[in-house]
Amino acid sequence: MNKEHRSGFIALIGRPNAGKSTLLNYLVGQKIAITSDKPQTTRNRIAGILTGDSWQVILLDTPGVHKPKDKLGDQMVKTALNTLSEVDVVYYLVDATMPFGSGEAFLVDKLKNLKTPVFLLLNKIDMLEKKALLPLIDFYQKKLDCETIVPISARFGENIDSLLKATLLHLPEGPQYYPAESVTDQPERIIIAEMIREKVIQVTREEVPHAVAVGIDIIERRSEELLYVSATIYVERDSQKGIIIGKNGDVLKTIGSRARVDIEKMLGNKIFLELWVKVKADWRNRESILQELGYKQ
Repeated sequence: MNKEHRSGFIALIGRPNAGKSTLLNYLVGQKIAITSDKPQTTRNRIAGILTGDSWQVILLDTPGVHKPKDKLGDQMVKTALNTLSEVDVVYYLVDATMPFGSGEAFLVDKLKNLKTPVFLLLNKIDMLEKKALLPLIDFYQKKLDCETIVPISARFGENIDSLLKATLLHLPEGPQYYPAESVTDQPERIIIAEMIREKVIQVTREEVPHAVAVGIDIIERRSEELLYVSATIYVERDSQKGIIIGKNGDVLKTIGSRARVDIEKMLGNKIFLELWVKVKADWRNRESILQELGYKQ
């Protein structure tokens, strides 16, 4: 007799830096979404796939909801909010170490009338004093009538098993949408581009993070052991280009060597990575370039 199979889609939504990508990577067991302590790191909706013996969960990591300052930001917020109507469960992540502000109030208002079950996840409890947790739960219970509140640490996996068990109760009967070994629906070139962009953010820190986009120009197998990847890092000004290249190209070399380690780990293949830096003025407000770089309008 066939065992009942459950499957469904879950949206991860929250303010920038709430820990959505960290949770996604923890659940699927490897890095597929870039993480940073800089807000607004995720730009596209990235699907992570988690498969059990009789169930499959497709987790949709979304850009952090923030006040847009350009067309790219506007598209990011639309992507996040549009996802809410397409899923079976919503994971609403809150940084438990941060005070409740206008951004959180905006999200709570968006979630109040949602028919989809909302799981409120109080994240980063590893950084919170235990005595502060119960008052925080009580505070959010009064703010939002959600299905459940689960305190978690996405970084260390605390309470994640309990979260999954509760989630499976809300999934409908359904097929296995992806092969069991799949961890994401994103093409390799998108993941590679994101891994390179993560290293740009980490290495350059304050100077250029949100002015950067990465396009993959070539992925070519040179031998059974070696994959050649050529990528272009786009910035908005010549000064940013100079920062990314660095003196004698040392910053770009650091970005490339760090990115190569992550890409090789993901693909299980030796990589020859070649990076270029080009200026595309005001690209975040140019719809043709946003389309070209995969930020759909």
